[in-house]
Amino acid sequence: MIARAGENGYRVAVTGVGSYAPERVLTNQDLAKMVDTSDEWIIERTGIRERRIAAPDEALSDLCLPACREALEHAGAEPDSIDLLIVATVTPDMFFPSTGAILADQLGAPDAAAYDLSAGCTGFMYAVAQAYGMLAGGLARRALVVGGDVLSKILDWTDRSTSVLFGDGVGAVVLERVPKGGFLGFELGADGSGGPELYLPAGGSRAPVTAETVAQGQHFVHMNGREVFKFATRVLVSSANELLAKCGLTVSDVDVYVPHQANVRIIDYAVQKLGIPPERVVVNVDRYGNTSSGSIPLALVDAEADGRLRAGELVLMTGMGAGLTWGSGLIEWTNGGTR
Repeated sequence: MIARAGENGYRVAVTGVGSYAPERVLTNQDLAKMVDTSDEWIIERTGIRERRIAAPDEALSDLCLPACREALEHAGAEPDSIDLLIVATVTPDMFFPSTGAILADQLGAPDAAAYDLSAGCTGFMYAVAQAYGMLAGGLARRALVVGGDVLSKILDWTDRSTSVLFGDGVGAVVLERVPKGGFLGFELGADGSGGPELYLPAGGSRAPVTAETVAQGQHFVHMNGREVFKFATRVLVSSANELLAKCGLTVSDVDVYVPHQANVRIIDYAVQKLGIPPERVVVNVDRYGNTSSGSIPLALVDAEADGRLRAGELVLMTGMGAGLTWGSGLIEWTNGGTR
């Protein structure tokens, strides 16, 4: 699915950003004591040096709450002005009620439509596109979109192929109508045939929780790293190019590139193929690892903090992940998105 925004309906922009990561830092040296790996091995293959890990009693909503409050403060918005709240995640507090509903209550947004969205690491881009559609169509006036995961809760820490990659973290953005600028378009897609390459086998209605599934480790992330790498390097490039073409723009028009922070080798490949100057690329995977739906909004907060998100800048975001899914968004940043 590909669409150019702003042709029908209201213009919509990001007016506030916020993030939160757990206090505990797990370094590569720490991991080397837990599994057969080394700092050099991890850095060479992933670019990751450390990641954040939630405490045993921390659930997703505990990470979302401070990120949302920061985003609302940045936007100058009160919680009760939010009428749409979407949480993109694959690690909700529980199957139901949704973390979105829990969060709306915690924030003090009693009138907000609130729900969770599952699209793997692409979840944030899917959620932003949904929120854009609701605001542009007049069904909502101000939305809060949260992307984040506590993947440490579903990792097999004896599996080197997954345990070195992932971390916990949350990012949040406020979206609202603006007179000019804002989102220019989206490109979203999914290939369900690739689902078994990155999935959580048990815990749903297909394979409910049993003593056998627990004993077999079916409640941990399973990933075919080679196939996911091939998929990611392909769609990061194709999704971005298709969206830019739809908007009548080229890579040279992009001021800030925010790719999903899965692996520095994947990012480097995409940057080279797209021809984006490295100084325009936001990279923080070295500090957070792959935080799934939290990846892009965490990177947006970093870009805002270092002054890259200036009014008028064209910002390109692309995510990809379990599903297999992918999604890109292109936005002309506005004054509402700077402190």
